[in-house]
Amino acid sequence: MAGETPSDKGKPDAAKAATSSVDATAFVGTPAVGTSKAAPAAGIASTGPTDNQVNQQRRRLAWTIIGSFLGAWFISFLRFFLPRTLFEPPTVFKIGYPSDYALGVDTKWQQKYRIWVDRTPDRIFVIYARCTHLGCTPDWKASENKFKCPCHGSGYDNEGINFEGPAPRPMDRAHVELAPDGQIVVDVSRLYQWPKGTPGHFNDPGSNLSA
Repeated sequence: MAGETPSDKGKPDAAKAATSSVDATAFVGTPAVGTSKAAPAAGIASTGPTDNQVNQQRRRLAWTIIGSFLGAWFISFLRFFLPRTLFEPPTVFKIGYPSDYALGVDTKWQQKYRIWVDRTPDRIFVIYARCTHLGCTPDWKASENKFKCPCHGSGYDNEGINFEGPAPRPMDRAHVELAPDGQIVVDVSRLYQWPKGTPGHFNDPGSNLSA
């Protein structure tokens, strides 16, 4: 028969009719697999998540976390190039006039400068409030007329001389002098010590003022 192809030969007439009835243009224009139009052509949704309020909040939260992380990292990066400054109390300062202090131990500078001002009948000196055992700050026990360390029980008399507990030596004394205006100037960077078994420096010039 005219128009028959070799593959049509030998087929029953019904099969040939079914084959010939298929529209040759049915697959023309069908999107190829892997293209952006292939999914809709196959009946599959190609859109992303719905842009509703929940998804917007999730996106904002994600960007907030990312922004916070990057901001913290950037601040740390800048901090690396800045000088690291330690703010410490001054080592040289004035504490008023000798006449401001009565006999005995005055503790008003303990919190600010970590010192006690001690006045005896013949001199004024400044005790640096640091236990010579492990560096704790002792407490002044006025009722017992002594200093007592709360850490390990070291005891000192009213002039800072150790007499009980593990403290190996008396507490240090700071350098003192009179300023031109008559006030007492204390320098805690210059300390006078009395090492165990050696002559002390509590009578050295600068360790006390004559009362």
